[in-house]
Amino acid sequence: MSQSYGKTRWKRFALVMVPSVAATAAIGLSLANSALAASFSISGQQFKVKTEKLHGYNFAQFGSIDVETDGTFHPVAVSAFDTATINNLCQSVVTDLSKLGLGKLTLQLNAGQDPKHPVEAENLLIDLDQLKADAEFKNINIGQDASTLNGTALNGWKTHPRLGSQGKPTKGTGFAQAADEATLTGVEQTAWATSAGTFKLSGLKLEIHKGDGPGNECY
Repeated sequence: MSQSYGKTRWKRFALVMVPSVAATAAIGLSLANSALAASFSISGQQFKVKTEKLHGYNFAQFGSIDVETDGTFHPVAVSAFDTATINNLCQSVVTDLSKLGLGKLTLQLNAGQDPKHPVEAENLLIDLDQLKADAEFKNINIGQDASTLNGTALNGWKTHPRLGSQGKPTKGTGFAQAADEATLTGVEQTAWATSAGTFKLSGLKLEIHKGDGPGNECY
């Protein structure tokens, strides 16, 4: 990285990239100029993720677009980690099957509840639009050009469906931030997609609950 700002603590970290309105406008402009690709097709269902602690190395974050099959697009902040461990992971998604007379059903996944056996991930990418946590960064650069980001998670984007053949973001195409190390505790986030080169879920437990809301979703 070009600069080093040492250790930084931010309480209640929430999409620290930029204010949401400005982010949406900037991403839309970049998309129109072909700076970002809108090629990553998603289901169109958001899901909630709650974790006790996420600790990762070579953190990067910048703006992108996720697109549904009908063309609806969603501005997102992509968080990338070369490696990460996650303690007490909960992930939930609600599906409305009222037309079939089944009402709303919540699929909830839990893993990494044993502190000695957390969830482990390599080349982790999270497309999120809301995040709350307590965060600590080491050697963070804020306002870095997205094209200068490095790491194995981002290098994989050369063939990743989010960017297709365009590869990594090109020079001057957007606001980004990066840190050697990041620790987020008390995480609550909503996301459109998550992917990883390797995702090891220790103590995996999956359940389907009738209904949504507290007690059925992660939060």
